[in-house]
Amino acid sequence: QIFNQHNAEAPNFEQVFYRMAQMEPNLDHDVSWFLLPSYWAKMVVGLISFLCFANSYDGDFVFDDSEAIINNKDLRAETPLGDLWYHDFWGSKLSSNTSHKSYRPLTVLTFRMNYLFAGGFYPVGFHVINIILHCTISVLMVDVFSILLGGLQFSNKGRRLNLAPKSSLLAALLFAVHPVHTECVAGIVGRADLLCALFFLLSFLGYCKAFRENKEGHTFSVFWVLVSVALGAIAMLCKEQGITILGLNAVFDALVINKINLLELIRKLLYKDKSLENAGLLRKGLLFRITLLMCGGAGILYIRWRIMGTGPPAFTEVDNPASFADSLFVRAINYNYYYSLNAWLLLCPWWLCFDWSMGCIPLIKSVSDWRIIALAALWFCLIGLICQALCSEDSHKRRILTLGLGFLIIPFLPASNLFFRVGFVVAERVIYLPSIGYCILFTYGFSLLSKQAKKKKILAVAVLGILLINVMRCALRSSQWRSEEQLFRSALSVCPLNAKVHYNVGKNLADKGNQSAAIKYYREAVRLNPKYVHAMNNLGNILKERNELHEAEELLSLAVQIQPDFAAAWMNLGIVQNSLRRFEEAEQSYWTAIKHRRKYPDCYYNLGRLYADLNRHIDALNAWRNATVLKPEHSLAWNNMIILLDNTGNLAQAEAVGREALELIPNDHSLMFSLANVLGKSQKYKESEALFLKAIKANPNAASYHGNLAVLYHRWGNLDLAKKHYEVSLKLDPMAPGTKENYNLLRRKLEQLQKKGG
Repeated sequence: QIFNQHNAEAPNFEQVFYRMAQMEPNLDHDVSWFLLPSYWAKMVVGLISFLCFANSYDGDFVFDDSEAIINNKDLRAETPLGDLWYHDFWGSKLSSNTSHKSYRPLTVLTFRMNYLFAGGFYPVGFHVINIILHCTISVLMVDVFSILLGGLQFSNKGRRLNLAPKSSLLAALLFAVHPVHTECVAGIVGRADLLCALFFLLSFLGYCKAFRENKEGHTFSVFWVLVSVALGAIAMLCKEQGITILGLNAVFDALVINKINLLELIRKLLYKDKSLENAGLLRKGLLFRITLLMCGGAGILYIRWRIMGTGPPAFTEVDNPASFADSLFVRAINYNYYYSLNAWLLLCPWWLCFDWSMGCIPLIKSVSDWRIIALAALWFCLIGLICQALCSEDSHKRRILTLGLGFLIIPFLPASNLFFRVGFVVAERVIYLPSIGYCILFTYGFSLLSKQAKKKKILAVAVLGILLINVMRCALRSSQWRSEEQLFRSALSVCPLNAKVHYNVGKNLADKGNQSAAIKYYREAVRLNPKYVHAMNNLGNILKERNELHEAEELLSLAVQIQPDFAAAWMNLGIVQNSLRRFEEAEQSYWTAIKHRRKYPDCYYNLGRLYADLNRHIDALNAWRNATVLKPEHSLAWNNMIILLDNTGNLAQAEAVGREALELIPNDHSLMFSLANVLGKSQKYKESEALFLKAIKANPNAASYHGNLAVLYHRWGNLDLAKKHYEVSLKLDPMAPGTKENYNLLRRKLEQLQKKGG
């Protein structure tokens, strides 16, 4: 049932306060919507927000989750907790030139707790926390919207009154089910935005508590103002946008607490009116509170700046092409176009994409581009809203519009490119907080329509329809975020010009072994972005494995020409050159890769293989030793050292290396096998047998394991066991080299023994 009437009268004094407050204009007079008690409203909002994203709970780690979580050493117990305060969100040192300077230690700390409690990288726990956070934030929005839409009023008992229960419920539902939030909830790295939003809202609610009159009769509490500043600092330590709450608290204080008319204030400032004090600046301690907020914000930013360092983050042109444009006009017009796209995602969140960079949105280079219309529409709406917020004679309208615009624009400022270059074109996650302002403006617009509409129920049904469509869109989008394959493929129809989309689809296919399909998408990525070195590198790798060496060399040579410090491409170029038997060039490529990435164990491993092919055994052993020093669990490097020492007759040294390797990687069956071979040649049959059996237990289908154990038994004189394992080896691999000959020799020997015995 849709209610239009107000709360029934009650005899208690608190209801008298409520009725007196409602004599002032508020949205609920005109909004045709459900009226629920506060706790029921919060339960409904929490339940619906849960239903929107519940199907993402068992999704995989996708997209940026790999770098921020799986490859982030800051999550592991061996990394000191103190390091979190000097590393960026991705685990790199903030002082590094390659750091993105995204300083979010508290978010990383929650990832670390997830990892430790789960005992590993199990995505379910990470996803569940994200869903719970969004539900909690959505529930808090009921209180936040009740203040923003209905004003801040307390009863004589100090209890805050909800003067807009219907409007706040509608706005909270709009926020809870907005599909643009899917990236933050279903993508695990979106936790930064969720935690930031949580403490952002707590800071706002804490600031509101400062105005609850205490027993001493003071009009505000300095303690709660300071708590609000502290919560703002915590929000910023979760994500950079959190600091903007201090500015919004100041705006709220001026508009709601002090009821300042901004236009009147501007006029008095311009004309130096002596009655400036009466405008509200010095009343009720406003200047003192704003000073506290400004000092707190400045202190927080200074500390963060000192920790982060003075160098700006390093981004490339493909991340944010407009910011690299030489023309100020081109930069300005494209930034504004990006703003219009963000606004459109709030209004119509149907075309959603995990990444909007790399050609997804071509640059506007001329005023003749039809997309200029989007800029004009955006500024037409904004200027109209700003004029109404400043010039309307209705103080209630001025307050709501200004707060709506404030919450829409101020949290977006860090992502606007106005103060510093950002590493994206459009990012759905950054409009999680600005969507609060959108929900305020939508609800206010709905109230105006309700006031004019004759059939209010039809209008309410239409809004219910929008909410239902958004719920279904959230569920669909959440399911797309469950796996990389679905996520990447969903972007093909939204951003077909985005080279990164094609690259990620190709990488996903290559990881699953579908190289032919992967080649197609990698080629398209290179076509769309001829300087996409990562696509060239991956395509070159696949072509190398398919023995298409000359094209692979061309691609990898082009990649290192475009990006001379691309260490992985130099190493892969060296592998191709080695396969083409151009050994000097291969060696030079390997050393160039190591020059650009000093700690590169895989490159040392491949360099060792080159030296082994050239019979430069000492150099090969040194290269493999470097690989194991840099990466002690590098099984291939250990194995090659053991095999080379074995083949060159250095059995004692091979045994020592094998034992050292097994101490570091005790469950590696290939190392057990290699060391067992060495021990067998050293006539340490019992120990060799034990290692062979352990290796076979770990990998029972390896024909060579059974074959070499049979050779050991053959030498040892355990002919029946030798016969058994020869037969197992031949059953697993009838073409196993040498095994058939050894088996035939054993059979002849057994036949001779039987004849002698007969």
